[in-house]
Amino acid sequence: MARMHPLDEAIDLQAAAPNEFKGATHPAYANMVGPFGGTTSAQLLQSVMLHPERLGEPVALTVNFAAPVADGAIRFVARAARTNRSTQHWIIEAHQSDGVVATATAVFALRRETWSDVEAVMPANVPAPDAVPRMPVKGMPAWPQRYDMRFVEGAFPAAFDEQEQAHSRSTLWVRDEPERALDFASLVAISDSFFPRIYIRRRRRALIGTVTLTTYFHADSALLAQVGTRHVLGVAKALNYRHGYFDQTGELWSPEGQLLASTHQLVYFKD
Repeated sequence: MARMHPLDEAIDLQAAAPNEFKGATHPAYANMVGPFGGTTSAQLLQSVMLHPERLGEPVALTVNFAAPVADGAIRFVARAARTNRSTQHWIIEAHQSDGVVATATAVFALRRETWSDVEAVMPANVPAPDAVPRMPVKGMPAWPQRYDMRFVEGAFPAAFDEQEQAHSRSTLWVRDEPERALDFASLVAISDSFFPRIYIRRRRRALIGTVTLTTYFHADSALLAQVGTRHVLGVAKALNYRHGYFDQTGELWSPEGQLLASTHQLVYFKD
């Protein structure tokens, strides 16, 4: 019997009581301290995906990291705050022994065919994934090893030489490692796979922590199925650094140029 993908193991939640699911952190997605935030976001989303009252597919998820997530068991509480004809609003909490460690709100919806257009522009003249070398991951925490990242620009610095850059923009091809067909859980995790922009901009070590992370899902499950196990193109940048906080915004594109998701987060930093 084939082993489950590490991400599927991480989001393998078990129903424990009405509105409650049990899960745990996964060593394959360990960060320097605690787990990779993208995996925690995927678990929070999965608690709604598994809920018997779920309506439709996700269109938005906001995760607030209230406290450091410790390695070990996590209890997820997901409650539908309101269900309308085509939208559903969820409140989700992640609990550990010392209380709530993360909260989230999610909006699910029944999508329908309408006029569509996109104003965002996918980067042009980007080389194919096979033409770009994979980022070396030796010596890095576990979670980057779970992604095949191929940077076109703005790579994670090979050394923190404190040579400040003019901007923090990164463009890269990325997919799960080992390969895994793209779905909402993997998409929300990949949305948090952009390295903190301050590392790219300043090339120096800093204590950082994501405070809040929002992902907007522009793709439905049919479009994600078309992507399959191929790389998606990620673009990330920061807009502002001030008073111990910076933002970062990102886009994820299909190889054919369909905008799959956009993401925004606020990050605490300390020099």
